[in-house]
Amino acid sequence: MIHEAIRFIEGHTALRPAVGVVLGSGLGAFGDVLAERVDIPYHEIPGWPPSTAVGHAGKLILGNLGDAGVAVMAGRAHLYEGYSPAQVTYGVRVLGLLGVKAMVFTNAAGGINLDLQRGGLVLISDHINLQGCSPLAGPNDDALGPRFPDMSEAYSHRFRGVAKQVAAELCVPVSEGVYAAMLGPNYETPAEIRFLRTIGADVVGMSTVPEVIVANHMGIQVLGISCVTNMAAGILQQKINHEEVLETGAMVRDTLVRFLKALVPRLVV
Repeated sequence: MIHEAIRFIEGHTALRPAVGVVLGSGLGAFGDVLAERVDIPYHEIPGWPPSTAVGHAGKLILGNLGDAGVAVMAGRAHLYEGYSPAQVTYGVRVLGLLGVKAMVFTNAAGGINLDLQRGGLVLISDHINLQGCSPLAGPNDDALGPRFPDMSEAYSHRFRGVAKQVAAELCVPVSEGVYAAMLGPNYETPAEIRFLRTIGADVVGMSTVPEVIVANHMGIQVLGISCVTNMAAGILQQKINHEEVLETGAMVRDTLVRFLKALVPRLVV
């Protein structure tokens, strides 16, 4: 099925992307800056799972940003939607086989570290997988990657350095931290947030980690960026809701687009 998807995409554009970008909840505006763009709804691509989460456009956008060919996934599939790990990571597999060598994963996340603030951008330095599964479980396809891929630098140290440099040039404040992935779709309890802080997590979300594992399996270098759309349970005396996530995504949209517009062309491997 993956090869059918590749043939389908290649039939719609001659562009061969070098960089892939995955946009999380409420963060989908970056695709609009690409030149000579082609939009393909996910439901038209063979085998590609449609996005059902609110705030996810559900389409693949291919175009140029300067001299870089870029593929943008405007929305993603999540385990909590009932998709399998293979379906959640299908887009990464397809982009990797299209020739993408670098990927930027963005997500909306809850802030655990008390130094973080709503609307802040966090460069992911590492992750903790608490989703109870791995997309690599089962038979390994040696043509895609090794049976036991190394994850000691799941998030490229060099890419984080480039991102910090770009952020300084644009006067965009960024921090760095560890992302914890939970299954969802319920938000975490205050006790769970205390546990996550104890084991070293700075932000928490319900995505990204399966995709990052598959990207590393395929030898794709990764940059992860979390947008702190709310403070996690128990930190503030208020309820958490998805509307707040989308509202914060809209609030930081222009800053994130400006940041990615300057950053992505520098990530061509």
